[in-house]
Amino acid sequence: MFKAPIALFLLGLLSTASQSALSQDLTAPGSDEDYLIKYAIYSSAWNVSSNAGLRIVAQNQSEHNVVLQSVLFQDEDDPSIQRRLPLNMEVPAGKWAEKEIDYLNLLFGSECISRTMAEEWKLVEISNYTLNPSVRGLIIENSDSFRIYQCVRTVRVSWLDTETNEQNDHNEWVMYHFERQYTN
Repeated sequence: MFKAPIALFLLGLLSTASQSALSQDLTAPGSDEDYLIKYAIYSSAWNVSSNAGLRIVAQNQSEHNVVLQSVLFQDEDDPSIQRRLPLNMEVPAGKWAEKEIDYLNLLFGSECISRTMAEEWKLVEISNYTLNPSVRGLIIENSDSFRIYQCVRTVRVSWLDTETNEQNDHNEWVMYHFERQYTN
């Protein structure tokens, strides 16, 4: 399909984005303070019955090699319900990395995600960036053929700067990017 080339194109566009340092505070994707490590998560299992796993594509916009260790997803109502996405993914400075892992359900613990899936929207990707932050939570008509919708949730990301041995653990937002055919 076209998802991977489109995602790589979109991530390529992001490489020209601001490369400001990460703060320990929660930062909105697409805001003036962008993340140094950008990633997107894909799975065909979200939309069809399959044994497909998860595919992760990451871009390191920092000047040091890093290991993207994990992303922790928590239930919005009960933080004790959580799933850690184990990555241990080496991402060279200024480069891309890709990894496939076994499927892990990341669709739990969010009213927005549950409602959107129940309304038969197709989940396209989960990522910590968006090209247009104004579309969060809003339906927009992108063309005459389909609509897009995004849900936002907070995750805890862990990564290691392998050159300085600095451990980075911080909260950030991820976007669940949905789409569906437009019908009159």
